[in-house]
Formats: sequence, C-alpha cells, structure tokens
Amino acid sequence: MNQRPNRLNGMRHIAFSVPNLEEVERFYVELLGMEVLHRPHENLVYLTLGNDNLSLSRADADETAAGPQRMDHFGFICDRPTDVDAWAEYLAANGVEILSRPHDHKNDPGVRSFYCLDPAGNAVQPLYHPAVSGQRFEKADRSLE
Repeated sequence: MNQRPNRLNGMRHIAFSVPNLEEVERFYVELLGMEVLHRPHENLVYLTLGNDNLSLSRADADETAAGPQRMDHFGFICDRPTDVDAWAEYLAANGVEILSRPHDHKNDPGVRSFYCLDPAGNAVQPLYHPAVSGQRFEKADRSLE
C-alpha cells in the first residue's frame, strides 16, 4: 500500500505498567476525576474521561527491577486557561508534586500549562491549547455497528 490510510484521529489510549497500582489509580480517579471503565482482573484497570482510555497494569518484580519505560510526559486538555491554574492549585493542595508552575508558552501563543508527577513518577501536563481545548467527543453509537 503506497497511499496513507485515512487520517489518524488523535492519541486516545495510553498504557502504563506501575509498581503501585492502587495508589496510581486513586490519583487518576480521585484527584483527576477519571472513571473506571473496566477492571478485567486485580492487576489491570482501564480508566476514562469519556473520550480516551488509560490502561494501568501492575508491574511485576522483574519489570520494576529493570526500571520504567522512559517517556517524557503526557497531557490532559483543559477547556480554559484559568482551568490550568485551578488544576495546579488543586493538585498541590492534595500533595501532588508540581514540577513547574502554570505558565504561558512563549513560542506557542495562547497555550498555558504546568507539569506534575503521578505516584509512579510519570510527568503529567494539564494543558490549555486553543487548537484542541473545548472540543468534546461524543461516545460512539454502537447501534450503527
């Protein structure tokens, strides 16, 4: 096949293997407001905000000893620039390690974000970006399949 297929529709699934599954799940559910989508067994849980999928699996001792996969960060979209500041304040008040204070991006006008760490040490970026913020995706109508 020489021609690229239809355009990809964004990144909506991330999977982490973490040594402290319950603590990481609490961070995403209780602090960030995700919901449990599916729990196939005690070592795997899928979370969602409605238009995405975060998979958390319990790392076994061999994985933990080898070290985590290296990733720079991943982001959650905020609808308004002021939401970025509100999230930073809220997460800091809940004991989350904040890596950078909310800031406007010098080379990307209108963009505002900050970085924090989840309990497994992954960098999370709450982000307002005028090109994607405020968009809402509807759940697929399964009756059409």
